[in-house]
Amino acid sequence: MTGKIAFQGELGAYGHQACIETRPGHEPLPCPTFDAAIEAVRKGDAELGMIAVENSTYGRVADVHHLLPESGLHIVDEAFVRVHINLLGLHDARVEDIETALGHVVILPQCAGFLREHGISPKASSDNARAARDVSEGGDKTKAALASELAAEIYGLKILARHIEDHDRNTTRFLIMARDPDYTRRGKAGMMTSFIFRVRNIPAALYKAMGGFATNGVNMTKLESYMVGGNFNATQFYAEIEGHPDDRNVQLALEELDYFTDHIRLMGVFPASARRHEKPQR
Repeated sequence: MTGKIAFQGELGAYGHQACIETRPGHEPLPCPTFDAAIEAVRKGDAELGMIAVENSTYGRVADVHHLLPESGLHIVDEAFVRVHINLLGLHDARVEDIETALGHVVILPQCAGFLREHGISPKASSDNARAARDVSEGGDKTKAALASELAAEIYGLKILARHIEDHDRNTTRFLIMARDPDYTRRGKAGMMTSFIFRVRNIPAALYKAMGGFATNGVNMTKLESYMVGGNFNATQFYAEIEGHPDDRNVQLALEELDYFTDHIRLMGVFPASARRHEKPQR
């Protein structure tokens, strides 16, 4: 093992799966919250952090974009992890026995169709792996967990139904965080640059700020806004673009952006995942 990688959740969580799949040389370190996972990296208890940011079915993971700018960490990689949701129960249970399924609030909408079809009531849990542990320890065969096959293995549960997610390409994107940036790498699938900014309080500032990316041929793949400090007038934007800050067209676009902003901070420069360029299967 080359070091630890922190993730939110208990052993068997999808964050744990992401660590195993994308950083097999690191020891997974479970943390109760995203904030705790970030703090583990910040304090040096872990070398890297595996932070879930969005899901193809559910959308953006709440609160993460508020944590990242204040974390003091840098995005050094991204990982797209296929999320298969399984119904896990006790070994003497059948799907017909299940009345309640426990899962994280993010995962419940991802398999809502299956739950409705089988008359199963969803119930929120703090974590999918925690749900699996609770079912294992509870001894109630009317209860099941919505979790990974890894969780079934860890907590000794039976897989009652496999791959019950509503969408067959259900995927979660993770950002891999570190204490220090690395701008020297170049990825085979290209590079990504992420940053946060606040526009100046002038008419059409956002429109003008975005113009530099269009005129310099820089593709912006993400632009999300959120309030800062509960202030309706202080909107912060999180953006991701294709390219590296050393690329001349990216330099020109960022220079133009800087003119129309009162705050801009680079969050990370990292290789684009090859999964970004996968075409949907028909």
